[in-house]
Amino acid sequence: MKQKLALIGYGAIGTAVHRLLLAHADQVEVVAILVRDAAATSVLAPQAASVLVDKLDALLKRSPTLVVECAGHAAVDLYGVAVLSAGIDLLVASIGALAEPAREAALVDAARAAQKRILLPAGAIGGVDWLAAARLAGLSQVTYRSRKPPQAWAGSAADQQLDLAALTSAVTFFRGSARQAALQYPRNANVAATVALAGLGFERTEVEMIADPHVDANVHEIEADGAGGQMSTRLAGRPDPHNPRTSVMTAHSVVRCILNESSMLVI
Repeated sequence: MKQKLALIGYGAIGTAVHRLLLAHADQVEVVAILVRDAAATSVLAPQAASVLVDKLDALLKRSPTLVVECAGHAAVDLYGVAVLSAGIDLLVASIGALAEPAREAALVDAARAAQKRILLPAGAIGGVDWLAAARLAGLSQVTYRSRKPPQAWAGSAADQQLDLAALTSAVTFFRGSARQAALQYPRNANVAATVALAGLGFERTEVEMIADPHVDANVHEIEADGAGGQMSTRLAGRPDPHNPRTSVMTAHSVVRCILNESSMLVI
């Protein structure tokens, strides 16, 4: 049976997810895309005009079986609980939103009351499956480092600490917990939140953020240790050409998570 899907947001990630899903029309039908102004967006994105809506009620009337958030923390606040309470599973791409304890509790409570699920894609990072299994075995230490070109940090709190355009060497401008990282850098720390949720949690996951003029990719490094063994990974993801804060693989990870919901063989 074909899955009926709705998207919230049609920025860099939402647009990419929609485009990628068109190649899987036998499994998924996008029935609604919620944006701020459907009329204006239809002019810029005629390929999506037939499914654009600008009210949550209009989205819910299309009866999706899964709603995918691709629009940031504010969208999670505006629509997350309402979607779950309407009896629909919710996939959250802005995983850093869960670093706010009250927001996480509200979403989980709504999901529990409606007997629905909150799905979290791995996003731009690898090794999430190992971390989650290692947590069950006994995980003692996790450090995540985010190393990006200076321009990828533009518009974030790093702008207040550094002259990003003038950097000639790598600078570590943040050290702290995953919760601090996700709350202070809401557009840049979704991976830190993912690592935390898979492993030791927001308080015990150590995070470092680095602006490095010598890299041209978004570099993610994880070091973990526990009863099940040790892990050390380095992943260099190509930045999305439309949004250097995120990686090309983020949208592909979201699509993989969506397709798993209707696949007979899941990995």
